[in-house]
Amino acid sequence: MASILQQLHLPDPLAIATALAERLAATAVERDRAGGHPAHERALMRESGLLTLSIPAEFGGQGADWATVMAVVRLLAKADSALAHLFGFHHLQLAGIQLYGTKLQQRSLLTAAVRQNQFWGNALNPLDKRTRAVASPAGFTLDGVKSFSSGSVGSDWLTVSAWDEQANAALIAVLPTSQAGVHVEADWDAFGQRQTDSGNVHFDRVHLPNALVLQAPGQAPTARSTLRSQVAQLIMTNLYLGIAQGAFEAARDYTLEQARPWFAAGVDDAIDDPFTQHRYGQLWLTLRPTVLLADEAGRQLDAALGRGDALSARERGEVAVAVAEAKVLAHRAAIEISNTMFELLGARATSARFGFDRFWRNARVHTLHDPIDYKLRDLGRYALSGRVPDPTPYS
Repeated sequence: MASILQQLHLPDPLAIATALAERLAATAVERDRAGGHPAHERALMRESGLLTLSIPAEFGGQGADWATVMAVVRLLAKADSALAHLFGFHHLQLAGIQLYGTKLQQRSLLTAAVRQNQFWGNALNPLDKRTRAVASPAGFTLDGVKSFSSGSVGSDWLTVSAWDEQANAALIAVLPTSQAGVHVEADWDAFGQRQTDSGNVHFDRVHLPNALVLQAPGQAPTARSTLRSQVAQLIMTNLYLGIAQGAFEAARDYTLEQARPWFAAGVDDAIDDPFTQHRYGQLWLTLRPTVLLADEAGRQLDAALGRGDALSARERGEVAVAVAEAKVLAHRAAIEISNTMFELLGARATSARFGFDRFWRNARVHTLHDPIDYKLRDLGRYALSGRVPDPTPYS
């Protein structure tokens, strides 16, 4: 059966993403070294048309399924995982509108996102409760700060969460980044993922109208709306997988073109060294099951979203298991391959001109987003008793 993209005769997003990734790769090492705000590269993403990829066709978007969006994240991450992060988290905010918003909110916000080719950022960090919401007749007043606000610098709109002390619960809303009282601070200084625009966002008596509140404080989520965390986790899975694939391909190319065999190997070419072949075989077997599980998790996510309001808590939990499986393997693959590659390539490969260290630094920083041990706990519970993960912003 033809996809919605084929039915609408839209360009192939994977072909577009491949071309975009090539352009990002050309400057990735230099930009990683410099850090800062990638304004030019964000403009390239806008020009690519890929910012509307996940928006349903009824609102003017391309209506791609999440398996396709994840494939684009993975392609971009092979070249530049920081820009892939920006792209993935842009679509995560659009997913939140579709999962939390009313039909009117979806039509208004998503149609505008298409018409204005908007770039969305994140100020939702659920563990950071420093932003407070005080109810007023016309909505809420927001005060405080949000950390780890990926994509906030240079964004057009933000998804925001804020803690309502009176309700003892959080709200989820959206705001224009240019809203009076919103100040985005470009102060991200981690040693990896340097161009994710993930600084702090400050709110100083910001007016939040009721019309922009997607989920009111204390509003009970549906099984379907809690799939937002699975969209987020699967974006990270494909981000890590892209890093692993990028590191593997960079190592393989270097081995083929520049590496020298160890003198004791008794061979003239590094690729004929049996220990080198053995190690690449191990890395290949680290990648292959990760790809298969990530793809399967994407299909399960799409199927669950297709169930709509009929989705059960158990069905939602099965998606969380599939995503956790893929994420744990992708986490391990990104760390292992980005580290092991140096043992295969030798001392010359540590030269700064290659920038191979960026794969490990990016993987190490981003895989700390939420603890892998709790994914393993969830999978252990499922394996032992069939218990599916409890819905949280991380599971």
